[in-house]
Amino acid sequence: MEAAAAAPEPAQAAERDPEHHHGCLAVRTSLPRCALGAGGGSSLAGSSDEASCGSPRWIGRGLSCVCIKRKGAYERICMNLTPVQEERLQRLKHRMKVYFDSSRRDHQEALKALWHATYPDQELQGLISEQWKDMGWQGRDPSTDFRGAGFISLENLLFFAKTFSTSFQRLLKKQCGNRATWEYPFAVAGVNITFMIMQMLDLQSTKPRTFVRAIFIQMLSEDEWAFDLLYCVAFVVMDKQWLDKNASYMDFNEVLKSTRTQLERELMLDDVMRIEDMPSYSLLC
Repeated sequence: MEAAAAAPEPAQAAERDPEHHHGCLAVRTSLPRCALGAGGGSSLAGSSDEASCGSPRWIGRGLSCVCIKRKGAYERICMNLTPVQEERLQRLKHRMKVYFDSSRRDHQEALKALWHATYPDQELQGLISEQWKDMGWQGRDPSTDFRGAGFISLENLLFFAKTFSTSFQRLLKKQCGNRATWEYPFAVAGVNITFMIMQMLDLQSTKPRTFVRAIFIQMLSEDEWAFDLLYCVAFVVMDKQWLDKNASYMDFNEVLKSTRTQLERELMLDDVMRIEDMPSYSLLC
């Protein structure tokens, strides 16, 4: 399996004034379908796009509103960010841009911390060692596997190891289910999961293009570690998909695609307002 680089590349409430739709995915409980145009008063009745109310393809068409149904009623999801959302989003974007640099002391220490969190009773022989292969890196030097996803993929693995150590160890050791003879390499799979989430959330784009992105940014205002928590959920979902499909090494990309589909579906559920509300969060321990 190639590393990620080889893959295709509680905050203030938003303004609720019904007469202002600036940058919002707006909604109206009184309307049976989307009937608000860019000016707030244009009816779209009879439009061929009428049936696609709530679809991400409404975004970017010069419209200031689309409808999304959450918690049993239509609700506005704002594109304009609160100060807390903006700060946390920028911080997350910065994390995503940091490449792993084996010459940096803090990156070296993070790699050592991952080892000690994974194998607390085993002494690490060096940052370049055959030992790293036991964790599922492709070679003796794990730094070569971070290209594409960068330093944040190491941070994600470390967060998983420290926050949900039981699940982390279970997946690392492939302890559950009927495993394939040719299993996915744990650490490299983790790097690919980080890269998949980055693509799914599309956080580097200047304008929101999906509901999943807008929903996640709302979650980010509630929990600064939403991305890392989503990563942990994604890893256990991926492993469950792996077992359900009786997958083997060559099926990894397909399993990753189905993992993304399930994550998107769960994030869009009416009662999911935090990562902890996702049904698959219960898989973590």
